[in-house]
Amino acid sequence: MLYKRPNSKFWWCRFTAPNGQRVQLSTKTVDRQLAQEFEDKYRASLWRIIQLGEKPRRTWKEAVLRWHRESQAKKSLDDDLAHLRWVDPYLGKLYLDEVTRDQLDTITDAKLKTGVAPATVNRMLEVIRAILNRAYREWEWLDKVPYIRMLKEPKRRIRWLRPDEVQHLLSFLPGHLAAMVRFSLATGLRESKVTGLEWSQVDLTRRMAWIHADQAKAGRSIGVPLNKEAVVLLREQQGNHKRFVFSYKGRPVKKANTKAWREALLKAGIENFRWHDLRHTWASWHIQNGTPIHILQELGGWSDIKMVQRYAHLSSEHLTPYADSLCQLRTVEDTFSTTQERWRARHDSNVRPLGS
Repeated sequence: MLYKRPNSKFWWCRFTAPNGQRVQLSTKTVDRQLAQEFEDKYRASLWRIIQLGEKPRRTWKEAVLRWHRESQAKKSLDDDLAHLRWVDPYLGKLYLDEVTRDQLDTITDAKLKTGVAPATVNRMLEVIRAILNRAYREWEWLDKVPYIRMLKEPKRRIRWLRPDEVQHLLSFLPGHLAAMVRFSLATGLRESKVTGLEWSQVDLTRRMAWIHADQAKAGRSIGVPLNKEAVVLLREQQGNHKRFVFSYKGRPVKKANTKAWREALLKAGIENFRWHDLRHTWASWHIQNGTPIHILQELGGWSDIKMVQRYAHLSSEHLTPYADSLCQLRTVEDTFSTTQERWRARHDSNVRPLGS
């Protein structure tokens, strides 16, 4: 049965499904003929689902809404939603089974034309893939998932500073930012962990700080040992703010990557350097100072050893004995060969031909 509600311009349909359930919903059209077609198709699809056991056809938007409800604890949720808003004009009106490989390749090409890097496109595709995989494996809304072609990302070099470059940079920074830079280089903590560090997370007596599981990128609590420099820095901050460790004019610092930070980099002549590169610098210094890879992984709170192995090339001391062993072998062989040649030369000079 079709009817119109007083405050709606669309036609609504109302009927009883084969299982006795009452159905009442908008047809989303002002055309009565189209509304009747919608009701007939919806009745038929319900009959096939109830009587024949077919799976209901789910839309992309339904999947996005459910994924959003189940992903509230995801730390990159805001970034993921930004990607989903961008793809909505391409997928928003489709059923899940209409999201094909050709459709995804079209989205990839369109995103690349906006001038973003392949890494940005891949982050978008990863969100789409996560939703489709969950619809297939967990919700059983799909019978198969299309193959998603990821783009090749160029490997970026690790950007870090030498100690003398850091000292030069510090000379151009305001006091509160200089303290945060020095603390980052002493602990390896990310920007948000430094700006959000509270006194309740610090124990100067035990020389420890800790990052709670809900704050950590890896989703597990991290203990942060404080070296002598970090302890001195923290003691200098005591009394500035009741709750937060780092503050400026009595107010907590919400962001370190500020105009003052960028101006200091410019004055110091340091290019292509982000605040996050302080963490790279900290890790690079550790490796160069002989810290084992597995220890650095624990200090930095990385869940994957591959993330730490990016710094391995900065130190080769552990390979030196093996390089020396080959050198020593060649030296022995060369010495032996030289000795043989000398013995032959002396022997030949002492041996006179017969009859001489």
